[in-house]
Amino acid sequence: MNKSPAPVSAEKRRARPDFSSLRHLLPFIGQDWGRVAMALVALAAASVLTLLVPLAVRRMVDFGFSAENRGLVDAYFGMIVLLTLGLALASAIRYYCVMTIGERVVARIRTAVFARVMALDGAFFDSARSGEIVSRLSADTTQLKSTFGASASVALRNLILLIGAVVMMVVTSPQLSAYVMLAIPAIVLPLVAAGKGVRGKSQFAQDTLAEAMSFATERVGAARIVQGFGGEKAATKRFGDAVDTAYAAASKATGARAVLTAVIIFLVFASITFVLWTGAKSVITGEISPGRLSQFVFYAVFAASALSQLSDVFGELSQAAGASQRLSELLHTEPLVREIAEPRAPAHPARGALAFEGVVFAYPGAPERRVLGPIDLHVKGGERVAIVGPSGAGKTSLFQLLMRFYDPQQGRIRIDGIAIDEMALADLRALVASVPQDPVIFADTIMGNIRLARPDASDEDVRLAAAKASVAAFADRLPDGLATMIGERGVTLSGGERQRIAIARAILRDAPILLLDEATSALDAENEHAVQKALDAAMKGRTALVIAHRLSTIRDADRIVVLDQGRLVEEGTHEMLAGAEGLYARLASLQFGVAN
Repeated sequence: MNKSPAPVSAEKRRARPDFSSLRHLLPFIGQDWGRVAMALVALAAASVLTLLVPLAVRRMVDFGFSAENRGLVDAYFGMIVLLTLGLALASAIRYYCVMTIGERVVARIRTAVFARVMALDGAFFDSARSGEIVSRLSADTTQLKSTFGASASVALRNLILLIGAVVMMVVTSPQLSAYVMLAIPAIVLPLVAAGKGVRGKSQFAQDTLAEAMSFATERVGAARIVQGFGGEKAATKRFGDAVDTAYAAASKATGARAVLTAVIIFLVFASITFVLWTGAKSVITGEISPGRLSQFVFYAVFAASALSQLSDVFGELSQAAGASQRLSELLHTEPLVREIAEPRAPAHPARGALAFEGVVFAYPGAPERRVLGPIDLHVKGGERVAIVGPSGAGKTSLFQLLMRFYDPQQGRIRIDGIAIDEMALADLRALVASVPQDPVIFADTIMGNIRLARPDASDEDVRLAAAKASVAAFADRLPDGLATMIGERGVTLSGGERQRIAIARAILRDAPILLLDEATSALDAENEHAVQKALDAAMKGRTALVIAHRLSTIRDADRIVVLDQGRLVEEGTHEMLAGAEGLYARLASLQFGVAN
């Protein structure tokens, strides 16, 4: 079986330069090439107009500011005003195009990363930390937005300005330009040498922040458990320590960038000072005119300023490279559960007949520990089969495999004779409705939570499902009924109320196969009776697999199968198994006091 590529560790990311990861962002710009072209044209125009200003200054200095040249001075100042107006318009167009491109690209990246995460299988979520994923969707994409917006604009502008200024410096004075060229290696080499250290520190800061946010997400999601055990201070201290570590890492990265910037600025302006000193002596000896020296100085300042700002952008690009690499890891993570190129359509109409054929399974995170197998189990369409056994026997794992959250290492599972790994995942899961033991409730209305099972369902269909699952019994007492907003994870509801919402989802799904994992375990006796009647009605004509620890809820099952240590050890009716001397009889004796 193909394995998902493991995420690159933070140490490996810091140990190697990886600006190449930025190339993964190019596909997200593909829909904006027109706007990119407009930005480049505006950028080139702004740079050319900037480079024309020193030519006008040179002419004014060489002709002098005497009374007889007043008209010429007025003309050149007017030209500078026009150049400035053109520069302002070009800069505005460039800024708008580049910033909107950044916003749109980051929006696409966020959507693509979220879609990829939603498509990954159980093996990924067994080891992934939700807080770190959220950090990548927020902090890392924000870093990219800054890079695609302001940083990209500054980098391109200064790169063009630097090239143009150097060319014009050579045209203005080859001799002075030669001195400048000799100084460039002294400026660039420290920039390259220090860049790796800056990049490593920046990536470490990002990784540390992601870990802190992951911890915070977990603790906030379980705040009541933390408070119940008096763990507030310990949690706050641990988060504070993580934040301090992230701050220290960010401070080191910022300090390294600050030192790098200071060194670059000193080298740049020391070089300019030397060139100016040399140029001043050339003016005194008459080798060049004062206007030509002024023109050269302007271009030298442009080049120095551009190079200085590029050093800042280099640090931004280092951070963006780290963010891009982290996002790229998610975008290129492949699930272990894969769909075939040409899936088979399910049988129509679906009967819901199930077959587990020689199924052997171990979770990907612990391949040495077999959870199931070999299992051979056949369920007729419309049959109600109860699955019992001690904790850890593999009951829930059967459900996970049936819905293809995982694939078995050996054997196959079929629905109506068709192997489920030959179906499209959407088609497979449309055949199944499930009620988990610990239902997930979202921060939405009660109606919105039920509609998760069938987004296109009408309000009337949702109300009918809610009534069948006895949701209306408690929802009618709320201020807005089914339209009442409930807290994240359903914290404002009791365990039984959350479970009834999950049952309403399964009823609304109206699938040919029902998977019930302790579906009534959190209900009191009165509500359990009402909901069990609804489930009995919902299970008619459908295949139902029911996991239950309370054997009283499965007496009327068509068949009971008993799992122990991942193997099917018994099967039969309640009366048959209770009268035998097996595991089921022992369980029944413990619950009922007698083995019948």
